[in-house]
Amino acid sequence: MYCSARRRLKGDPARDGGAGASDTDNGLKNVTAARAAGVPVQKFVDQVAARFNALHEPLGLAVDDVIRTSTDRRHREGVRRLWQASARRGDFYRRDYTGRYCLGCEQFYADDEHCVEHETPPEVVTEQNWFFRLSRYETEIRELLESGRLRIEPAARLREVLGFVRSGLSDLSVSRPAARSDGWGIPVPGDPDQVIYVWWDALANYLTADPARWAEAAERVHVIGKGILRFHAVYWPALLLSAGERLPDTIFVHDYLTLDGAKISKSAGHAIRPTDLVNRYGTDALRWWLLREVAPLGDTDFTEARLVARADDELANGLGNLVRRVHSLAHRTGRAAAGSPLRTVSTLADRIDAALAAFDFRAATGAVVEVISDANRFVEQTRPWTLSGDDLAEALGTVLSTCRELATELTPFLPDGAARLRAQLDRGEPAHLYPRLRQQPGH
Repeated sequence: MYCSARRRLKGDPARDGGAGASDTDNGLKNVTAARAAGVPVQKFVDQVAARFNALHEPLGLAVDDVIRTSTDRRHREGVRRLWQASARRGDFYRRDYTGRYCLGCEQFYADDEHCVEHETPPEVVTEQNWFFRLSRYETEIRELLESGRLRIEPAARLREVLGFVRSGLSDLSVSRPAARSDGWGIPVPGDPDQVIYVWWDALANYLTADPARWAEAAERVHVIGKGILRFHAVYWPALLLSAGERLPDTIFVHDYLTLDGAKISKSAGHAIRPTDLVNRYGTDALRWWLLREVAPLGDTDFTEARLVARADDELANGLGNLVRRVHSLAHRTGRAAAGSPLRTVSTLADRIDAALAAFDFRAATGAVVEVISDANRFVEQTRPWTLSGDDLAEALGTVLSTCRELATELTPFLPDGAARLRAQLDRGEPAHLYPRLRQQPGH
């Protein structure tokens, strides 16, 4: 369950939906990978989950809850309750099925479809599964999307999923033979020879982590990659309609990162670890690049040179240099009135809120950068180092109060950097807020 950074900062996480992380353990591809590695499946998924959880601290992530679908009792029991609720509605039936299955996506594809995510072609699989009557909910799903009651952003993704729904929804296979996965997964209630399909299982964790929070939240927002749009905008609402649960309100769909112009692929050796970037450049620089350069629509290419340039230009030279010049002068002269911030600060919070409502992080942080630029121009125009008395105090007070407002607005985006900025402004602690990265040897 997710909500925007600024709304979460302002509001009560329990009311607003909070933020969480989930590890989807119960996939057939984990079974296959564990076999290839020669280790038990549980050990394999424990190792993968540990690597993901280890990212919280170096990336500066605030996580309210982590739910593991293979080990968390809340989840297993919650999935069973959802299945049984749909069963009571008569939404399941069992039949033989032959289809083209992509292990990477963990889904069947129709004969006229192909997987655009994975290079390996789908394999033809014949098995007997439980099916969910997705076709029963076609009209409701279409009306949800067309009316905007289920908001999909950006608009291009809404058009994509509406096209899929308007072409007609077929019933969905929602179980797999237990023998195929060596029993790995959550058994179908009343049918231990079948395990619940990993996507039915995985989607449920939005609700199973805290059912009361899901039901009572003022807003339920999902932030997902474009490759799983169909699962979240079609299958998940249908599951919830069947089980009689609250629906999500908004689904924001982001595109992908590429690396030096090519698709990121661990198997092809074309990837980079986030922790390596943090160790090299710091958490703030990585977070800032993601916020400032990743487009709301379209893939974004990552290069270390662009990360360095963005951090140096806007953090080190922009904000860091501003604070260093003015704070040192105020500390040396002891002349700084309370002061009012620059006029552009008065609209900053509203501009950030509007940008986040549209899930445009570039625009939100761009508004911050504009105020930083305004403050630097003010310093160049007033030249406070040439002033004295009340004029000096007033000029310093204007810039320092502007910087305090910037620290507040930066908190959701750069929590560590904002805390350092506040410490320097409020307690006079010396700190290199944002050192220039180009000065590092070898970069």
